[in-house]
Amino acid sequence: MINKKVSNVQKALEGVSSNMTFMLGGFGLSGIPENAIAELVKLGVNGLTCISNNAGVDDFGLGLLLQQKQIKKMVSSYVGENDEFERQMLSGELDVELIPQGTLAERCRAAQAGFPAIYTPAGYGTEVAEGKETREFDGKMYVLEHAFKADFAFVKAWKGDAAGNLVFKGTARNFNPNMCGAAKITVAEVEELVPLGELDPNQIHIPGIFVQRIFQGEHYEKRIEQRTVRAKST
Repeated sequence: MINKKVSNVQKALEGVSSNMTFMLGGFGLSGIPENAIAELVKLGVNGLTCISNNAGVDDFGLGLLLQQKQIKKMVSSYVGENDEFERQMLSGELDVELIPQGTLAERCRAAQAGFPAIYTPAGYGTEVAEGKETREFDGKMYVLEHAFKADFAFVKAWKGDAAGNLVFKGTARNFNPNMCGAAKITVAEVEELVPLGELDPNQIHIPGIFVQRIFQGEHYEKRIEQRTVRAKST
């Protein structure tokens, strides 16, 4: 079995350079590749195109790359709670492609499966469909959407082993699995890197064939984007 394990995030990101296209997993602040993002900030690469459900918040997640003006284009579903993302988008400093959330997930999955494109009803009759091929199937109109093309996919899992097999936890299972194998190189960071054979095969969400590099991350913050608490009872 091929050993995909690398010793640290620096080794995991070898080959990364400016003007590349990256996929970054996670949903809100859940399941984001914190170590990979921090290393991208340190490397100072710029002119990046980032494909991600959202761009974190101002001082966390992809917001750290936005602060340093390292991202040229965001391909995402919503601006979320990131004021800097909103500011750069409205000022024209940042190129933004907003995509229906389901379409974003399916364009990742199409790339993962080797499909060049998909047809989806989402966005037909709106600005989303402008300039795109449309086609009728069984009396319903669909929009042709092309699979993403990315240089690296950075994902974060709960557990993994040296073969690259991954187990996700909770909401982190949202976009991360679809991005595995959807780029030329998939880098997985995990909270716990276990020996081969320790993961129950029936519990594995993504097999190692979709992962090229895996390392154990550290110092995860796991922030909550919107903390809601119950009022104190009297």
